[in-house]
Amino acid sequence: DPAPRLRTARHGDELQITLTRPAVRNALDVAMRDALLEALAVAEADPALRVVLRGDGPAFCSGGDLDEFGTAPDPPAAHLIRLRRSVGLALHRVADRVTVAVHGPCAGSGVELAAFAGRVVAHPDATFVLPELSMGLIPGAGGTVSLPARIGRHRTAWLVLTGRTIAAPVARSWGLVDEIDLI
Repeated sequence: DPAPRLRTARHGDELQITLTRPAVRNALDVAMRDALLEALAVAEADPALRVVLRGDGPAFCSGGDLDEFGTAPDPPAAHLIRLRRSVGLALHRVADRVTVAVHGPCAGSGVELAAFAGRVVAHPDATFVLPELSMGLIPGAGGTVSLPARIGRHRTAWLVLTGRTIAAPVARSWGLVDEIDLI
């Protein structure tokens, strides 16, 4: 699909980044990862720039694009590429200037990446789930780092091991979300 994965707009000192794959609930694919890295490089280059990251459609981000899972011809090389081209690391470098606005179902890498932001604002309908273990995976978008930093290792382990979904008020009480608002 050659369609753009992001919409970016700069208004003064604010860079708005919007995920634009609503038909697949903004599933994170390689093209979206690369576009996010480019957009976050702009923020990293300009220390005065604040970033707001959100998603179009019914969900902020449904996690990794399952259509791409297992398609790499060389899995070790693909792993190294993911490490070198980590959106989580890019978010971490500018975290103090990033607000992520989540809504609807937020799953897998959508949860993990949001947790890297300095501020997470959730719509009251937001839910959070880490389904990776049920697929024989572990959180691979940096969640083993971002989530414990926000909610502690015990709650992170609970989310990973149970695969249960939590609602915005629980996420707020745990510290995964900083504010609940109609965004």
